[in-house]
Amino acid sequence: MSGKMKMGCVIVSIIVVLVVVVSLLVVWRSYNGIIERSEMVNQQWSQVENVYQRRYDLIPNLVETVKGYASHERETLEAVTSARSKVGGVMNISPDMLNNPQALEQFSQAQAGLAGALQRLMVVVERYPDLKANESFLALQSQLEGTENRIAVERKKFNEVVQVYNIYVKKFPRVFIARLFGYGERAYFKAAADAQEAPKVSFEK
Repeated sequence: MSGKMKMGCVIVSIIVVLVVVVSLLVVWRSYNGIIERSEMVNQQWSQVENVYQRRYDLIPNLVETVKGYASHERETLEAVTSARSKVGGVMNISPDMLNNPQALEQFSQAQAGLAGALQRLMVVVERYPDLKANESFLALQSQLEGTENRIAVERKKFNEVVQVYNIYVKKFPRVFIARLFGYGERAYFKAAADAQEAPKVSFEK
């Protein structure tokens, strides 16, 4: 083998090694970036769940307080309890299910049902001035209003980090790397049409 051929083989080998090294670096950086953004989505979803859990936990006290003044409003109270039960069945969606639009839709519908039941309960409360003046209700007013505001904020933040993640995994060449490692597009949280407004929880005298 002549010196020129040997030199050519060496150059080709160096080029091949460089291509492999660069490719591995691209894969490594892209994979780490995907993992980082995926974890940001998971973390933000935990925040969404936390605020919904807060509302979920407040409801038993709310129902018991209403019962003390309006126990005969049985249908409305049962509707709230039933809606809360449905929410309990879809709480704690695993991170792996966050790329499943159907799972998020089911979660959203259950939460919308609970929001609607709470809205109807607040209408009932208006009929009872003594109930609206109750100290427990005044405390719940502050807690529920804060919780509903937090739900809207955390839901918006979740969709923002999902957008960042989705854009990242769709760009070339990361789209192929994401598919290679089983990372697909994440679903956005879409509130049901009747849940665009937070339930009004005003108990003012």
